[in-house]
Amino acid sequence: MRRLNATLVGLVAIGLTTIGCARLTAPPPIPVAAPRLDVIWVASDLAVVMQMLRVAEVGPGDVVYDLGCGDGRIVIVAAERFGARAVGVDLDPELLRQARQNAVKAGVADRVTFREQDLFATDLREATVVALYLSPEVNLKLRPKLLRELRPGSRIVSHEYDLGDWLPERTVLVPLAERAHRVFLWRVPPGATLKPARLGMPP
Repeated sequence: MRRLNATLVGLVAIGLTTIGCARLTAPPPIPVAAPRLDVIWVASDLAVVMQMLRVAEVGPGDVVYDLGCGDGRIVIVAAERFGARAVGVDLDPELLRQARQNAVKAGVADRVTFREQDLFATDLREATVVALYLSPEVNLKLRPKLLRELRPGSRIVSHEYDLGDWLPERTVLVPLAERAHRVFLWRVPPGATLKPARLGMPP
């Protein structure tokens, strides 16, 4: 009888110890997914940046939005060389840190803003010029938003990739050592959201 009682006591003690350990052991942390980048940032050569801003006729009265701004070069050049206010949007915090530092070095930190934000969640109504260097797929996904939010007369300028069957107002080739780069310009017409067929798109 004593042996049985001792055995029962031992089993109960082991069980309590196991329960205690289970309660004290924290569950494994749930990994937090990094924000998904629609495209990998690739820098535009300064010659291409200058041509983009010239083609878009950027001036002191403009507000330039660069969607996928990376290190901020388009935003900074728009402010430094063309006198515009500019906003850069990106999801990469390290690139945005570099962009802010570059703006300070260029002396334009008071005229530019950088936002860690999804470009599809960015309010574009303030923009008079939108700069893109994304991908064909992202450009097409972005097109309805551009037409919905930008005011008539706003310009869209894209390095390398078009906007599908919306024909550009201008196409300019920028010759560089490795190849020629394309710059496209569109201007948002009146009633673009209501009458997409006017842009060469199916109604």
